[in-house]
Amino acid sequence: MKSVIDSNQITRLILQGYKSIAECKIELGRLNVLICANGVGKSNFIGFFRLINRILGQQLQSTVGELGGPDALLYFGRKKTEELKAELYFGNNGYRFAFRPTQDNRMMFAHEALWWNKPMEWHPGSGYFETKYKEKNHHGQIWAYTVPAMRSWRLYHFHDTSRSALVKQVHGINDNEYLRDDARNLAAFLYRLKNHHEQRYKRIVKTIQLGAPFFGDFHLRPTVDNKEKIQLEWTEAGQDVPFIASALSDGTLRFICLATVLLQPEEFMPAAILIDEPELGLHPFAIAVLAGLMKSASQQHQLVISTQSVELVNEFDAEDLIVADKQGQASVLRRLDTEVLREWFAEYSLGDLWKKNLLGGRPMR
Repeated sequence: MKSVIDSNQITRLILQGYKSIAECKIELGRLNVLICANGVGKSNFIGFFRLINRILGQQLQSTVGELGGPDALLYFGRKKTEELKAELYFGNNGYRFAFRPTQDNRMMFAHEALWWNKPMEWHPGSGYFETKYKEKNHHGQIWAYTVPAMRSWRLYHFHDTSRSALVKQVHGINDNEYLRDDARNLAAFLYRLKNHHEQRYKRIVKTIQLGAPFFGDFHLRPTVDNKEKIQLEWTEAGQDVPFIASALSDGTLRFICLATVLLQPEEFMPAAILIDEPELGLHPFAIAVLAGLMKSASQQHQLVISTQSVELVNEFDAEDLIVADKQGQASVLRRLDTEVLREWFAEYSLGDLWKKNLLGGRPMR
């Protein structure tokens, strides 16, 4: 496992009673690639990071309501699980909480605390419905090492590239503070990069051209009818006629989104970048380029990637993988024992071993 290099990168996660995960204790490094079969709980694990983001934004109750109430969050509902508990470690600093369902279908904090050099807790609390750690207030340096990082986490998913996908629509030109989770503001964000971070913008364009040689450049401008609006336009190599995003293939559009995420300027980078199934619709060569971007980004930043692509897995090391399986009715996550697999690596790639079911993460009866 590639160890973290920054105090704002999560090193360990303990999770109990969350959706399909009865109990999970997993070490995290800078590059974490999650593999599993369908329906095992991959989305639950990676989605937990978004839940933390919402909790620390004081949006717990609205999130519980959107997801269908406490029974949708608790492992097999409140009849099976009394509390949802989590501990998040950032080296010697950390954040922990426990939720309990209420009779009016809300979730209440049974316990919440920051800690330094466990078990020294800093102003623990209970009996309230939204976090007390949204702002720094009197919480000192422990808050600074943990909460801003967790609030910056972003789970990117670029599955929707249909005709009605938001990334293809006209949107506000000033919606450019950060790239949104579904890239709906991609044109505005790229417009900002072109005007204020030109070198990064050029790197993004050149990388896109590796995966899509026909691509020339973006054609970024306010719309004619409304200078406060913008939409994604582009040109072919050697041409000056602009096309809208709908003229791009699904795979090319997703690759553009991924390149922008992984090459964005340092000041926009989340403390952890989470990407769900980035390989969708990509050519094998584009997958290789994507893996190179991920490995490069992980030199300084923390990534959590979920994938079902053998080609993408082949680009990584065994120490990067987290394998998810179902044991009984619960999702179980674990790191690989690389010593046990060492002899196999002489003849087989990591993807081959996955296909042969020597790693786990495959459908089983």
